[in-house]
Amino acid sequence: MNAVVDPNGPRLVNIASNPMPEGGRVGYFKTEDNVRLRYATWPKSEGAHRGTICLVQGRTEFIEKYFETVADFRRRGFSVATFDWRGQGGSERLIGNHKLGHVDKFEDYWCDLRSFHGEILLPDCPPPYYLVGHSMGGLASLYAGINDRMMFDRIFLSAPMVALDRQPLSMAGMARVTETLSFVGLGQMPVSRKQDRPMSEATFASNPLTGDMIRYMRAVDVVREWPELAIAAPTVRWAAAAFGAMAEAAQDSFPARIKIPLLMLAAARDEVVSTAAIERLGLRMRTGRHLVLANARHELFMETDSIREQVFAAFDAFITEQS
Repeated sequence: MNAVVDPNGPRLVNIASNPMPEGGRVGYFKTEDNVRLRYATWPKSEGAHRGTICLVQGRTEFIEKYFETVADFRRRGFSVATFDWRGQGGSERLIGNHKLGHVDKFEDYWCDLRSFHGEILLPDCPPPYYLVGHSMGGLASLYAGINDRMMFDRIFLSAPMVALDRQPLSMAGMARVTETLSFVGLGQMPVSRKQDRPMSEATFASNPLTGDMIRYMRAVDVVREWPELAIAAPTVRWAAAAFGAMAEAAQDSFPARIKIPLLMLAAARDEVVSTAAIERLGLRMRTGRHLVLANARHELFMETDSIREQVFAAFDAFITEQS
């Protein structure tokens, strides 16, 4: 059976280079503050039942990008539930320029996740629940581990966005600057760089995300099929929200507030988020650990087969064998 699609509801892009896993269900749900988000769920495909993986993405990403990873989890006996964050993918956009990534405050992502847990996970997906987050979704997942330690049994993070390198100021300093710009009315202005370009065959050679061209091009193919899924630069307001959350994650008191068993994977060649900051946080956590994968770039789930094997070996040791 292919995905169950309401004729008046959302769709998932299903193309030859990125086939949709069978047996899925796609729909919309409303958050507590009335934002419409696109979601999808799949039952396990093999083995004994082990629970449900709640998969949350990074900035700019969308459900279709994780089809292969969804299939990997299902083969291990997990159901999978995922959604597009507000302001990106197939979910509701928050400002007039739909190509800009925007959020008013970082806590809004916690609202998305909390609403998803109550509206979709609890009624429709078998427990126990495990949270898997990448990049920006990894930072949001850390806050989930602080805000409600009963929602998920364990948290597994891929290159969480706990800090950015090569910034002119600290995360707290960058938060103050961007908050000031937002206060004076520039919150919806884009934060972009001259070297930022849309993903294409031409950008693969210099891309900071993955060394695997086939997986890189899958995302390109999906956006070509449905251009409205893509967003480009974030807004100043998004930057203020993100820098504020990263500044809080750098505080000495932050690691002790995480009460859920947690494993963070970092990429040794990451040029998007700070691997050093992930290591510092991992060393200070009481309930968590971290691992750094050699030769890996930022998108660990989209990397080469050899790197993905390491990712799933860590996942299996931390979650599959404990479930």
